[in-house]
Amino acid sequence: MTEIIQFDKQLLLLLNGSDSAYLDQVVLTLTNAFTWIPLYLSLLFIVIRNNINWRTVLLIILSAALCVLMAGTIDDEIVKPLVARWRPTHDPEIGHLVDVVDDYRGGNYGFFSAHASNTFSIALFFCLLVRSRWLTVGLVSYSLVNCWTRLYLGVHYPGDILVGLLWGALTALTVYSLFRYANGRWVGNRSYSVPTVTSTGYDRVSLLVPLAVLLLSYVFALVRPLFL
Repeated sequence: MTEIIQFDKQLLLLLNGSDSAYLDQVVLTLTNAFTWIPLYLSLLFIVIRNNINWRTVLLIILSAALCVLMAGTIDDEIVKPLVARWRPTHDPEIGHLVDVVDDYRGGNYGFFSAHASNTFSIALFFCLLVRSRWLTVGLVSYSLVNCWTRLYLGVHYPGDILVGLLWGALTALTVYSLFRYANGRWVGNRSYSVPTVTSTGYDRVSLLVPLAVLLLSYVFALVRPLFL
């Protein structure tokens, strides 16, 4: 275990930071939750657009909230204080070696990454819900980009990220199973074989909205530092 922890620390130092002030600001924008609000709204849009039954819409919203509760809140309120593993930026052993951006250090403890578990639980839940290849690629990229920013900023070890992703995946699978069970009892789960919709009934054209919003979010992160 000691060797694994030391490897985790050395790997973090390889991935952490850069000599680019521009890239620093790009990463700070990408890691900020407010940057992704338009993406969340676009996901809400496709849910409302493709589900006539209000019970299904409500169930999806509650399921997404449960993903955040299980993936992030349990981590922040229970796991991090219980495990009490220092973030790299606060670690007495390597904290002085970590490249800190704009004095952003995060809280004291970092195991496991709530960014990783939150983003991946939401991404995987909607991937399972919609069943679109391109949306899956887009949402997985959104989660992995967020994970990368945490390493770049030095506020999580790679091990924190890996465990966060695993917990996020378990959370999404559990919540989706609960959603399928509840929706099947209240409304009825249906499958589709029409080319214009996914197998779960989501109009493929409407899915261009979250994909476009995701692309614009990346563009925003790349352009914003030029005006600071």
